Amino acid sequence: MATPVGYAALIQTYSLPVPIPRTLCAIGTRHRIIEADGWRLYTPRHAPEATLEGHLTFALKYEGLDLAVLKRLFNAATPSEIVDLVRVKPTGIYTRRIWFLYEWLLGRKLDLPDADKVSYVDAVDAKLQFAGNGQNSTRHRVRNNLPGTPEFCPLVFRTAALEQFIAADLKARAQAVVNNMPKDLLARTAAFLLLKDSKSSYVIEGERPPQDRIQRWGRVIGEAGRVPLDEAELLRLQRIVIGDERFVRLGLRDEGGFVGEHDRETRRPIPDHVSARPEDLSCLVDGLMAFDHTAESALDPVIAAAVLAFGFVYIHPFEDGNGRIHRYLMHHVLARRGFNPSGVHFPVSAAILDRIDDYRNVLESYSRRLLPLVRWEATEKNNIKVLNDTGDFYRFFDATPHAEFLYACVRKTIDEDLPNETAFLKNFDAFRAGIENMIDMPERTLNNLLGFLRQNGGRLSKRARESEFAELTADEVTQIEDLYGATFGACEPSHG
Repeated sequence: MATPVGYAALIQTYSLPVPIPRTLCAIGTRHRIIEADGWRLYTPRHAPEATLEGHLTFALKYEGLDLAVLKRLFNAATPSEIVDLVRVKPTGIYTRRIWFLYEWLLGRKLDLPDADKVSYVDAVDAKLQFAGNGQNSTRHRVRNNLPGTPEFCPLVFRTAALEQFIAADLKARAQAVVNNMPKDLLARTAAFLLLKDSKSSYVIEGERPPQDRIQRWGRVIGEAGRVPLDEAELLRLQRIVIGDERFVRLGLRDEGGFVGEHDRETRRPIPDHVSARPEDLSCLVDGLMAFDHTAESALDPVIAAAVLAFGFVYIHPFEDGNGRIHRYLMHHVLARRGFNPSGVHFPVSAAILDRIDDYRNVLESYSRRLLPLVRWEATEKNNIKVLNDTGDFYRFFDATPHAEFLYACVRKTIDEDLPNETAFLKNFDAFRAGIENMIDMPERTLNNLLGFLRQNGGRLSKRARESEFAELTADEVTQIEDLYGATFGACEPSHG
């Protein structure tokens, strides 16, 4: 038998319509902390008083900040309830945090005098969650180290996985790879990785655009991070992504939006994810921009990239183009923060494509918890119209799974894609030099030759010898196959 505490108790007591936290807490009967099935069971000695202050204090002490729950709670509670608990303990570190968070989230002052001159306490417990730079609030004697604004502030918990990623110093590892590359090889590697990322981003969306569109989007990715993010920049990106504007309305949506399918017979929407209401988009996008600017020097770059990019895709501000811009934003943050070496953009979309099921699971990790809270009706255009206030669900969410996923993708691009592509180009240069010493062969024919060798395990097939390369002698074929084995060995080239 266990008794819910903290957020679980508050959600239950106040009937709060909020996405349920990924982990809930309760007081169990054993004398050790146990975690199982989305619950963390604390010992009887951890039990708080069964009051608003008791459960709020427990939540802030052990569970970190869930801003969506806190905002709904503060709206459900009366101002006098918050005033009373602050007046009882005006210098308490948890009561001052509660007071600060109330006024920060709701944008209105409580009937309380400014706090006495006591030591400042952080709004975010940096031992539990990643925080921003602190800015003192003298009224509450609280250091506001929240990484965003009341318009957009997802949070990320400290986990063993994220701590290991950060300790690995992937930025330095990437720079070390680049430092050992000749400039011309670096330029060619960077160009291929850009093209690979652009193509992969379209494939993720189920599209097969012509090569010129892939190259054009690749050039855009290459410019990521050069200018600060604003609505005009997002619109520029959407215009490039869409290409043909005749059938898509550009700019912020003026209708509802969802990701999912339609019933084959009734055409009724079957959403997997419901986008933010059109009336909330302007405020939410402003919050995204503010986060992009305020998080520049505070959060770890990969964590900041995950928060911004996944926040954008959940909001889904545009009618079309959201997915590719979402992945572009990862490049934007990493480049703007100087995480990737100069001139190199990691093929994050390619890494995502390799882990597409994990990517979808990460997206759904929040969408599944959000969907039951959204009330909607179908429109005449077989779209949806949201009937309740959902804005806070896009402002505040737990982005921990998203940060862990993106870090794993970035690690793959640094540990595998970057060195593998460099090795391929070195091997290709050696292979081409060997061919040129044997035969005068055009570049296109050389590439075809390499493709055939790769497809057939380093050997020219009977069909290739009798068709495309019928002019080669048996001795030349043997020399070419030996050259391929010597240059590429057992490794498969990364090019298709």
